[in-house]
Amino acid sequence: MYRFSNTVIGFLNLFTLLASIPIIGAGLWMARSSTKCANFLQTPLLVIGFIVLVISLAGFIGACFHVACALWIYLVVMLILIAALIGLTMFGFGVTSKGGGVEVLGRVYKEYHLEDYSPWLRERIKNPTYWNTIRSCILGSKICSNVINWTPLDYMQRDMSPIQSGCCKPPTACTYSNNMEDQPTTTTMEEQDPDCYRWNNAPNLLCYECDSCKAGFLEDIRRNWHKLSVLTVVLLVLLIGIYTIGCCAFRNARRAETDYPYGENRITKVRPRWDYYWWRWLHDRRERLY
Repeated sequence: MYRFSNTVIGFLNLFTLLASIPIIGAGLWMARSSTKCANFLQTPLLVIGFIVLVISLAGFIGACFHVACALWIYLVVMLILIAALIGLTMFGFGVTSKGGGVEVLGRVYKEYHLEDYSPWLRERIKNPTYWNTIRSCILGSKICSNVINWTPLDYMQRDMSPIQSGCCKPPTACTYSNNMEDQPTTTTMEEQDPDCYRWNNAPNLLCYECDSCKAGFLEDIRRNWHKLSVLTVVLLVLLIGIYTIGCCAFRNARRAETDYPYGENRITKVRPRWDYYWWRWLHDRRERLY
C-alpha cells in the first residue's frame, strides 16, 4: 500500500499525457483550417492541450521517480486548476441562468429576445468583433438553407432550433405587404420590432444582423452549457479525487528522502528535532540534582 498512490498517480498522468497529444494536434489542425469557425476554437484547444501536457508530465515524473519537487508543482497547478474550474462553473451558471424562449401562438417553434439574457452576455454578443466571427460561422454552416424554402404551412407545423428561429426568418409579429419571397415592406404605421426592418430576403443577409439572431445564438450556448455542466461537476469530483491521491504520493516522495523502506537510506545525516537539545539539557540537569 505504500506505493499504491504513486502507482495510481503515475498511470493517471500517463493516460492524460497521451490524451493531450491529440488535443494539441486538433488545435494545430484547426490553425491551418480556412474556416473561421475552426479558428474560433483553436486557441482554447491549444491552451488546454499544453496545460494538460505540462501537468501530466510533472505528475508522472514526480510519482514514478519520487521527485518531491515535481509533485509539489503538480499539486499547486492542480489546486489552481480546481479553483479555476469551480469559479468557471459558478460564473457559467450565473450568466446562463436567464433566458429561454417565448411561445408563439399557432407555431411549434419559440422565439427569443436579447433582453431576456444576462447583461454580460448581451455586451459580449453586441461586440462587432465577436459577432462578425459568429455570423460567419452561422452563415458557413448553411443552417438556413432549408428554412428559406419552407411554405407557410411548414412554418406552422415544423419546429426550429434557436438559431434557425432567430436568424432564418423575421419575427412572427412582423407585418408585411407582400410575401416573404420579395423584399418586405411594412403596411402599418404602428411601431414594429426593429428586427422587422433588418430582415432581408438575400440568402447572405436574412436576419443575421437581428437581435433575435443574437438571442438565438445565446440560447444555443445556454442549452449547451447546461448539458456541459453535468460533465463539469463529474470532472470536478474526479480532479478532487486525483488531488487527494496526489497528496499521498507527495507524502510518500518526501518520506523516501528520509525513511526509504525499499532499499538503502539515501540520507547520510539525519538532523535531530528542534527541541532535542533542549530536552537533553533538561534531562542532564535533573540527573545532576538527583
